[in-house]
Amino acid sequence: QRHLVQSGGGLVQAGGSLSLSCAAPARISAITWFRQAPGEERKFVGAISGNGEQSMYADAVKGRFSISRDNAENTVYLRMTNLKPEDTAVYYCAARPIYYPRTASDQRTYDFWGQGTQVTVSS
Repeated sequence: QRHLVQSGGGLVQAGGSLSLSCAAPARISAITWFRQAPGEERKFVGAISGNGEQSMYADAVKGRFSISRDNAENTVYLRMTNLKPEDTAVYYCAARPIYYPRTASDQRTYDFWGQGTQVTVSS
């Protein structure tokens, strides 16, 4: 079910910044970012509504990560700043029709997924 195309990521030193992008074949409403660190389950990072006016973030990234979107380009961005080694993970974007914060972290509610992008933060 990989209908979203991700790009970006890579290796960065602690305190650095990286951006990820997530492209969809057509305008899709809510986009959410998840991440999975080695040996751990995939976890919620943040989400953005279809018009970009609403967003939410996990406590672990609040104030450091931001999500934005360019609907003309059907692309959503995850901007990561002040990166820490514990941010090292494979990052995934996911899409579903409705932005609903209450269930944003429930992976079962997402219809489309990106292929995953590795982000590695060295100390």
